[in-house]
Formats: sequence, C-alpha cells, structure tokens
Amino acid sequence: MTTQTRPPLIEICVEGIDGLLAAQAAGADRIELCASLMEGGITPSLGTVRAALDQATVPFHVMVRPRGGDFLYSEAEYRSMLDDVAALRDLGVPGVVFGCLNPDGTVDEARMAALTQAAGPLNVTCHRAFDMTRDPFEALEALIRCKVGRVLTSGQRDTAVEGVSLLGDLVRLAGDRIIILGCGGLDLHTIAGIRAKTGLVEMHFAALKDVPSAMIYRNPNVGMGGSDLDREYRNTVTDIDLVGATIKAAKA
Repeated sequence: MTTQTRPPLIEICVEGIDGLLAAQAAGADRIELCASLMEGGITPSLGTVRAALDQATVPFHVMVRPRGGDFLYSEAEYRSMLDDVAALRDLGVPGVVFGCLNPDGTVDEARMAALTQAAGPLNVTCHRAFDMTRDPFEALEALIRCKVGRVLTSGQRDTAVEGVSLLGDLVRLAGDRIIILGCGGLDLHTIAGIRAKTGLVEMHFAALKDVPSAMIYRNPNVGMGGSDLDREYRNTVTDIDLVGATIKAAKA
C-alpha cells in the first residue's frame, strides 16, 4: 500500500475535437488527442490539432502514429513521423506521443532518440508500444536513455488490474527518472485501488459511449469498411459524466 501525498494527474484519451472539449469540461488535467480510437489511436488531422490549439484550456498531447497495427515501421512511415513531430513542434502543441520497436521486441532506440530530439521542448510520451516489448525493465531503461519523459503502460497486460504488480515495480524502478502513466481499463470502480497499490502519480483512461447518428436518411447497402453496416450510423463519443465520476474516484 502506497501513501499518496497529492491527487494524481488525470489524462483522458479522446478522439477528435469534440472529445477534447468534453474531457476538459469534465475536469481532465491533460488530454491525449487522437484519431481512430478503434485502432488504438492514430495521428489526428492538422485541422483537429489547430482547433485544439484554439479551444483547449488544459494541456494536450498529440498522438503520432501513422497507422494501426504493430509498432515496427517502414523507413517511409518513420520519416512521416519525424515530419509530423516537427510540424506539431512548430505549431506549438504541448506534447507528442509515439513509440517504435525493433522486430525482436526491444525499443528502437535510434528512432526514439531521433523523434525525441525532433520534438525539442515538447513533452514526449512513449505510448503502449512499451507493453509489446519483450522485457519491460530493459525497455524502461532504453526509454530513459532516449530522454523520453513518460511511458504509458498497463503493466503489459490488457488491464491495469491484471498488470498491477508490474505497474508498481515500474513506478519504483522509474523513480524520478521517467514518469509512469498508468492505464488499461481504469474506471470509477478500479482507479482508486490501482492508484493505492502502485503509487502512480499520473493515470490515463478513455470514457466512451456509443450514440446513434443524427442521420435521418440511411443507406443499408453501403458500409465504409468492414461488415458492420450499422457502424456508419453509430458514433463513439467521450462520456462527460463518466469522465467526471472516474476523476472524482481517482482523487478521493
């Protein structure tokens, strides 16, 4: 059991500008701004980032991930990530989020260091690519060498409840060298317990719900991808009430 001296910083993962506005209205301390959370989050559009710069009242970190799937990128994909980081730095966003691995499950230190250097003064987070590494302690030291500021992790399990032991170990090992940003199925029923057991000072979650589309005319014969045709008329949004309730539970 870890004694907490201050409330944890709460980061909310959102998709698009409406998600950002909902999360900050509900009391988020910081926001991770993405597109396509169905794929685990990819880089949002330039227009979305500019809208966030105009309307955000809390810091936000922008996902830099050119596609869904694994974190082993081609040279062309990596170059596009460098360009995205440089563009986001020049726009003046508060932070960026990215992660690159080698085929053997180690952190790609050359690329991570170069991307971090390209970010300049921005906050840098390694996302859950970390959870796909072969050795979390080896990976943590690699990220520290790359001068990454924080790492998002569920303790290499699907949920923080399952990964709680490793999360606690990572917090202790990290000390003040890198921030452990805990995540993974955190909700109003689990977040306080995970915080108490691990000593996490930063926690991350998404609070989403599906709502019906406002479209009146619906074509039942066309889908924009996949076989779930109803998906075209179902939107996934950030649930303001659930964000607020979970933050309250975390900071109680």
